[in-house]
Amino acid sequence: MNLRSPSLIALMLSLPLLWSPVAGAGQAEEDRLRTASDVLHQISEIPENAIPPELLADAYGIAVIPGVIKAGFVVGGRWGKGVIAVRQDSGWSNPSFITLAGGSIGWQIGAQSTDIVLVFKTRRGVENLASGKVTLGADAAIAAGPVGRQASAATDAQMKAEIYSYSRTRGLFAGVALEGAVLQPDDSANAEAYGGHVSSWDVFENRVFATPPLAQQFKQTLSQYAPPLRR
Repeated sequence: MNLRSPSLIALMLSLPLLWSPVAGAGQAEEDRLRTASDVLHQISEIPENAIPPELLADAYGIAVIPGVIKAGFVVGGRWGKGVIAVRQDSGWSNPSFITLAGGSIGWQIGAQSTDIVLVFKTRRGVENLASGKVTLGADAAIAAGPVGRQASAATDAQMKAEIYSYSRTRGLFAGVALEGAVLQPDDSANAEAYGGHVSSWDVFENRVFATPPLAQQFKQTLSQYAPPLRR
C-alpha cells in the first residue's frame, strides 16, 4: 500500500471530521433531560397549586433546572444545570442546555436541593441568554410566578416581568425570587448532545448533526403540558 497516496492521506485527515458530529448525548446530558421531563410531569399532578396553564400556554420559552443546590453559611449560593426550549410555529424547539448560578447574603445555614422552572414571556430574555448570559432582575425583569389554576399575573410588578420563576420542593410549586442569579448557555453539553460546536439558536432551529431521543421526549412533554393558547 502506498501510504503517501494523496487520496489516502486526504481520507485519513477527514476521519476526525466525519466522526465528531455523530457523537450522542453523554450520560450527564441524558440524565438532565430525563429529570427535566419528570419535573414537567409533576405539573399535572398538583392542579390546585401549580403553574397556571394559561401562563404555560402563552409562554415563549420554558426552562427547567432540576436539582438546584442552595447552600451556605451566612453567604449562600445557588448552582444548577438544566435545559430551555422555545415555542416555534411548528411546536417546541429542541432543548438547549444551560446553567444557573447566583449568590445571596443573609443569615442562612444548611443546604437544599430544589427544581426551578422559568417561564419566559418574551423573546428578548431568551435572546439575551442565547447571546452569552443573562442576569435575572438586571438584564431581564423577573417575578415570582402566581400559582393555581385561577391565579393571574395581576400585580404591577408581575405585569412588567419578562420571566416568571417557580420552585418545586416536596412536590409543590411556588413562586421564588431569583434576582441576581445568572443564566448562561452550557456550550460543552450542547456539543456533547448535538454533535460539534453549536450555538443555542442552532439547537432551537434544529441546525444540529443529531438529536438525542430524550430531547425529543422533552419536546413532547412540553407539547403535552404547554400547548398553544387557543385565542
